[in-house]
Amino acid sequence: MKIKVKKLHPKAIIPTYAKQGDAGLDMTAIQLVKTEMYYEYLTGIAIEIPEGYVGLMFPRSSISKTKQILSNHVGVIDSGFRGEIRFRFKKLAWDNGDLYDVGDKIGQLVIMPIPTIELVEVDELSDSERGEGGFGSTGN
Repeated sequence: MKIKVKKLHPKAIIPTYAKQGDAGLDMTAIQLVKTEMYYEYLTGIAIEIPEGYVGLMFPRSSISKTKQILSNHVGVIDSGFRGEIRFRFKKLAWDNGDLYDVGDKIGQLVIMPIPTIELVEVDELSDSERGEGGFGSTGN
């Protein structure tokens, strides 16, 4: 599948897969914007996700080495969005400045097909083995 990508900044790095078979394209920070509550990493990249697909933004596993979390946990890029892809991380209370640097891979972009759903209101739902069991209902 070919997807159009646009560099919005000369230092932007086109996202790539690190290894064959990887699900996520590595995104690289070209600028860090610090606010009182967030660290926002700009990528200088915009993409044209085809209709019927979605871009999902995930933190990299290396996030565990920092004191920040992706603010929305999984970012959603709709097919109509044409702006810059940015990763916004929330500062944690015990933040000691362990950050990604400009030039680091700061997240992954996974592009997946997404169906258009039509919800149908009903009075009853079918039974299932799990039923209404919620948080922790399947064990530890």
